[in-house]
Amino acid sequence: MIVMKFGGSSVANAERIVNMAEIVRSRIKQKPILVLSAMGDTTDLLLESANNALKKGVVSIEAIEELHLKTINELALGNVLQKEIKNLFWDLGSLLTGISLTRELTGRTKDCLVSFGERISVRIAAAYFCSKKIKARALDAWDAGFLSDSSFGQAELRKESYVRIASAMRILTAEGTLPVVTGFIAKDENGNITTLGRGGSDLSATIIATACKAGEVQVWKDVDGILSADPRLVKEAKPVELVSYDEAAELAYFGSQVLHPRAMQPCIQTGIPVLVKNTFNPAAPGTRIEPGPVKNASLIRAITSKKNVTLVDIVSTRMLGQSGFLAKVFAEFAKAGISIDMIATSEVSVSLTLDADKDLSIVCRELSEYAGVEVKTGKAIVTVIGDIRRSSEILHEAFGICRKLGFQVQMISQGASKVNISFIVNDSEADSIVQELHRFFFSVETSKKPAATRTRKAK
Repeated sequence: MIVMKFGGSSVANAERIVNMAEIVRSRIKQKPILVLSAMGDTTDLLLESANNALKKGVVSIEAIEELHLKTINELALGNVLQKEIKNLFWDLGSLLTGISLTRELTGRTKDCLVSFGERISVRIAAAYFCSKKIKARALDAWDAGFLSDSSFGQAELRKESYVRIASAMRILTAEGTLPVVTGFIAKDENGNITTLGRGGSDLSATIIATACKAGEVQVWKDVDGILSADPRLVKEAKPVELVSYDEAAELAYFGSQVLHPRAMQPCIQTGIPVLVKNTFNPAAPGTRIEPGPVKNASLIRAITSKKNVTLVDIVSTRMLGQSGFLAKVFAEFAKAGISIDMIATSEVSVSLTLDADKDLSIVCRELSEYAGVEVKTGKAIVTVIGDIRRSSEILHEAFGICRKLGFQVQMISQGASKVNISFIVNDSEADSIVQELHRFFFSVETSKKPAATRTRKAK
């Protein structure tokens, strides 16, 4: 058994759905379970519709209807899906009308709203498979066993979900049915629709794979796998054939858009490999993600960056030699519900980073009672993923490049996973640093030379 997840670009229109179906057909003997995202830009269109209803009192789903009805007609599924899809559009319109009348969009309502994208896409895909003599069934996530808490927008699945999912999938696959499951969504105990966070379809797929003890998870995207850098920045970026779970997780968290940051967690528990493939180029080998360190790997696996970061420096000489300084600092951020990305500490100070959209006014006021606090915005995290056993060499080269470019490194951190080194620079400097680091570490000419020789030439 395998789990195959297809992202929005892979099911964006009738042509892409036909292509997706052919990929699935070629693997039908492996007993696939499908997890689908919403079609193309549907989620963005839903949010735009909600915004119009909330702020302007305007209710319109024309763009959403046009995309899906056009796809249904081009796939010749009109008669099959007419009633079911019409009912979903009716429910969507009613929800938007409620938003326009109350001028209120709660987290619960928003989760219900964005769920329509996945709910429509799986029904179209399942109907198309059936039209091609492949027995398939569309499943909303709650019918597939997904039970979550009520943390709208970032829900966590309850432990009993794994047993429920395994049971539901076992029944369908035993009767030769292809399950087509909505990614990204679930329901809580009160029957409210929840979401697992943006990009959570990857997480849905790895959860199903873990519950069913699948042999492999295939994540189908619009790129040839995990790349050595963002191809929008580095045209020479190349697919990475093999990475570890830890490396993939760090890449996801620090800027790579290939996989959801939490998606690796279920597979880490079971050791199920993940294969990242390209629906637009299925012949490409893609990237395989496996447990444990990668043997005989190159010095650097990939370079990524995360912009729009805030750097907070906290200093308190009064805390010298006193226990509990860090505990007090972290407690203030925890009370405010603010997640920290990176930290660097000393006896009397701590520097940390977080997303720029966080309100720090209350945290700063509380911290200022016993520490000096300086908040610096417009920062970026540049992360190098690779063999950190050779961290001295990596830092030597990376800092040499920053010095050559005239940029100052403002903070550095090595992750506990021992696969990444991250450092802080200004937002405006990140792109140039990533490009130069990639050019240096991945060029054929320099990669074969000793490190000391390469550094002298880089200066």
